[in-house]
Amino acid sequence: MSASIHRRTILQTLAAGLALAARSEAAQIPDGVVAKEKAKLDAQPFGDLRVYREGNTEQLKGLTVGSLELKAGQSPHPPHTHPEEEVLIITDGHAEVSLGGKVMTVGPGDVLYVGSNHLHGIVNKSPAPMTFYYVKWLGK
Repeated sequence: MSASIHRRTILQTLAAGLALAARSEAAQIPDGVVAKEKAKLDAQPFGDLRVYREGNTEQLKGLTVGSLELKAGQSPHPPHTHPEEEVLIITDGHAEVSLGGKVMTVGPGDVLYVGSNHLHGIVNKSPAPMTFYYVKWLGK
């Protein structure tokens, strides 16, 4: 292999690495406020899912902040696990939450913490919609 081909390969590899690093920094969540009407809305049969922030931070490999207005009698999915830790904050209405093998009723002002890979689920058992905000994160 000639010296010029070797130098070109090194420069191409370096350029690709710098481009990847720049993309990674660009994906970092910026400081700021996201109004409800500016959050990404995903209207589902079970309710309105909003994502306010999603990406990495200086301290986290992944962070998601969102809300769900869950329709009466609905669940977004069966009980599940995921590697992220999660906090849910109930703001309106009531629901049943399964967590740690127990089922409990939650309502406005209640806060739930779910550890990494812990089985959990939520069902709106009331005749009215209920809303919760959630924050999920995965450390570096």
